[in-house]
Amino acid sequence: MSPSPFDHWITNDEEVASLLAQEWTRQTTTLQLIASENFASPAVMAATGSVLTNKYAEGYPGRRYYGGNQVVDEVEDLARRRLTSLFGADHGNVQPHSGANANVAVYQALLDPGDTILAMRLDQGGHLTHGSPASMTSKAWHFVSYGVTARNDDPEHPGEMIDFDNVRELALEHRPKLIVAGATAYSRQIHPAPFREIADEVGALLMFDSAHVAGLIAGGSHPSPVPYADVVTFTTHKTLRGPRGGAILCREEYAKKIDSAVFPGQQGGPLEHAIAAKAVAFKEASLTSFPAYTAQIVKNAVAFGSALAKEGFRMVSGGTENHMLLVDLREFDAELTGKEAQEVLDRAGITTNRNTIPDDPRSPFVTSGLRLGTAAETTAGLKEAEFEVVASLMAQALRRRSDEAAIGNVRDEVAELCRDFNPYASFTK
Repeated sequence: MSPSPFDHWITNDEEVASLLAQEWTRQTTTLQLIASENFASPAVMAATGSVLTNKYAEGYPGRRYYGGNQVVDEVEDLARRRLTSLFGADHGNVQPHSGANANVAVYQALLDPGDTILAMRLDQGGHLTHGSPASMTSKAWHFVSYGVTARNDDPEHPGEMIDFDNVRELALEHRPKLIVAGATAYSRQIHPAPFREIADEVGALLMFDSAHVAGLIAGGSHPSPVPYADVVTFTTHKTLRGPRGGAILCREEYAKKIDSAVFPGQQGGPLEHAIAAKAVAFKEASLTSFPAYTAQIVKNAVAFGSALAKEGFRMVSGGTENHMLLVDLREFDAELTGKEAQEVLDRAGITTNRNTIPDDPRSPFVTSGLRLGTAAETTAGLKEAEFEVVASLMAQALRRRSDEAAIGNVRDEVAELCRDFNPYASFTK
């Protein structure tokens, strides 16, 4: 077990150093296909582990509750400027610790308790903070849920896409104060203009939760919601390839309310080391190479989906237009659950996550589907041909899931592929 080159300072804690070395080995010798993960650059990781972790900075630049924030103020202002420039927004808040925190802060800023929100159903692609009974959001606000159209086996019109007729009908019936666009398990582009039209028709505000596609938006590979939405929320660690955290963009008229909802409404002291890392990520996303990266993410996802379909898997909605694939396992093997598939693939060195599919007959803990993403391994350098190989390896492992020797053979092939595509190869030489 070789240590990570990033952990050379951890010399006095053998237990933690050992665990970090294990995780380094896992990430660089197995395939990472979770749609909400990516490989951050060494610069992002260095900023996350920087001296800024020592500084407490409640408040905002120029309005802190502690002294000694001269440098921290510059760091946070830099992150905010880079953020608003990257997305062309009026105002940005870089303090949210996560996408969930960002979403709840928006609700708190713009709504009163009990107000109605129209958002996507969790079992059809929505997020926990879009009104799931398991989330506190459903206890503080009244959620009405829209979904996707019915499955259609016509390849020209496959269905399972956002049902804008349903969105409009529900909006007219319930007159929500806020409409939420965006999803956590949806493989198609989400066009903001139809949501804006419906919001205007019923006098609602529009929030776009771009957690998964923020990087694609920054790179020009997904329509930008910024000209249409009153508020845009996202995470910084998925397709944007930054540190773990969240951010909020909004129109200037909502800036004060949004900032007050984040602090002191939701959070205490901001994580200034993470904010510095966000600033690094925003700069990286502004480079001329980033659009090519995001375009390759989408090309890889399309090729991956086509290869999986040839192996007998069904792609929910018939394919993908972003970094994500939602795979219905039942046509590949009616007895195979998402839970079992995830566990088998883990043993084969392929990291995925089980996920419900629209109208899933199985529970969210078991599921009939897998959610796959191409952002991380695109960072590692895989292209269409390699993703076709990955699809074949997945099918081999799942077809012979009771044969440990066969699974071991797949794991060996995965390890060989990872040796050729190490995301940190240039750093570790």
